[in-house]
Amino acid sequence: MGTEFKIIIDDVNKSLCKLAAQQAFDEAHRLDLMFSDYLSNSEASTLSGSSYTNQGHQFQEVSSEFFKILKFCFNLSAKTNGKFDVSVGPASRLWRIARFRKTMPKAYKIKNALSRIGYKKMILHPVESKVCLRQEGMLLDFGSIAKGYAGDQMLLLLKKHGLHRSLIDTGGDLVIGQAPGGKTGWEIKIGGDKHPELPTFNLSNCAVATSGDIEQFVMLNGKVYSHIINPRSGIGLNGRNQVTVIANSGKVADSMASAALICGPDFSKKIFPQYEIDAAFFITQKNGLKKLDQYKSKR
Repeated sequence: MGTEFKIIIDDVNKSLCKLAAQQAFDEAHRLDLMFSDYLSNSEASTLSGSSYTNQGHQFQEVSSEFFKILKFCFNLSAKTNGKFDVSVGPASRLWRIARFRKTMPKAYKIKNALSRIGYKKMILHPVESKVCLRQEGMLLDFGSIAKGYAGDQMLLLLKKHGLHRSLIDTGGDLVIGQAPGGKTGWEIKIGGDKHPELPTFNLSNCAVATSGDIEQFVMLNGKVYSHIINPRSGIGLNGRNQVTVIANSGKVADSMASAALICGPDFSKKIFPQYEIDAAFFITQKNGLKKLDQYKSKR
């Protein structure tokens, strides 16, 4: 998935830990083959490719697991008015090239990409695990949810081996099991950007995801552009902002961190209760000053 995964297990049975960890990494590879847009034979790439051949009328059968995640993403797109959208792939591909070449994408290319983006251009079958991409040249990008979901599935596998005191690090996003022995939780520093008011928590049985442009960005024409793309504009975010979300699963934490970064604090706080978000921390920058905005669940 373009990053490094790590597993920490607190248990005395080293042989069991080694066996379970290998199976968990194998699970990550399996899901990479499902969601990757780099691999031409992945399930996501196969579905994207169907947009060229089905003339916008035929449904493509997908696995039930893939369909479940796509349905979750579709519903989140609806709740965020399209600011979270896994069909953002055409613009994501443009900005990967822009970051590599350090050149701004041409306006006509952004316009072309936008014509192929839009969750409403996907039709999900109401009963069967089938999807129809109505617009030719659509390209799905699950970078905003795949790592979190993979962490969930990896931790679930470890738990099946009885290894409940574990933590999965999917490139900075964390899926956390029970606390290590003798501890009240795993000590987690919130956020990748330093801010004096960002807390450190002892966490267990939850997930933490951070989204922002602190590390992955490109400077073009004097402006900083993030690798996070606004599906509505086709352009990388340029606010130098960051969001960290704590939720009950990696799937929710990962996707909601990405959505909240684009939607901003005010709008995000309105939909957080629907996804049982425990807490969120926004860092926004303006005129060189960093502002911290927090959300905490009333549950």
